[in-house]
Amino acid sequence: MSNAIEIEAKVLVSKEDHKKLAEAFRGNTRYMQTNYYIDSEDRALAKAGIALRIREKQGKYELTLKTPLSEGLLEKNVAIEMEDFADLRDYGKFPKTDIERFLRQLDIDTKALKILTSLSTDRIDVEYKGGLLSIDRNSYSGQTDFEIEFEYNSLSGAEKIMKELLSSYDIPCVFTHETKTHRAMAAIGK
Repeated sequence: MSNAIEIEAKVLVSKEDHKKLAEAFRGNTRYMQTNYYIDSEDRALAKAGIALRIREKQGKYELTLKTPLSEGLLEKNVAIEMEDFADLRDYGKFPKTDIERFLRQLDIDTKALKILTSLSTDRIDVEYKGGLLSIDRNSYSGQTDFEIEFEYNSLSGAEKIMKELLSSYDIPCVFTHETKTHRAMAAIGK
C-alpha cells in the first residue's frame, strides 16, 4: 500500500475553454480512466469524511481511500486484480487489503459497501512548473463536465500557478472544492 498527500487546485471550465487548453497541450500524455465510487447506501463513508474508489486505467485496477488533512487529502492506494473489482461489483465482496483492515478499524462495515456510480475521464497530463496539470473531460450519469486540476506541493502555490496559466488563455479562474466523487454521487441523488 502506498500513501501520498494530494494537494490540488481545481477549476471547472466551459467546453470551449477545455478545448483551448487541450489544443495548447496536445502531444502530452493522454489516456482514459474510469473511477468507480464506493459507499454504503446510507453513505457511511461520506458521513465519516472518507472517499473510496476503484480506478481502472489501462487494464489495471487501484483501490484508493482519501481522507482530509488540514491541507489536501491523505491518499491510501492499493493495486488490486480485475477479479477483486469484479467480486465487489457483482457480489459485494470487498477486496481483502490494508484499506479493508483500516476501514474495519474505523468500525465501517465493509460488507455494506458497494459501487454506487462511476465517472469516466479523458485526461491529458502535463508536467508543468514543478507540478502536474490535468486537463479533464468527465462523463457520468449522462452528464459531461470539463475540469482543470493542478497538483502541487502547496495549495497557495497551486492556485497561483493555475491563475497565471488560465489568465494567459483568457479563461476564468473560479476555484472549486467540489470533487469528482461529489459530482458523480450528486448526479445519482446520493
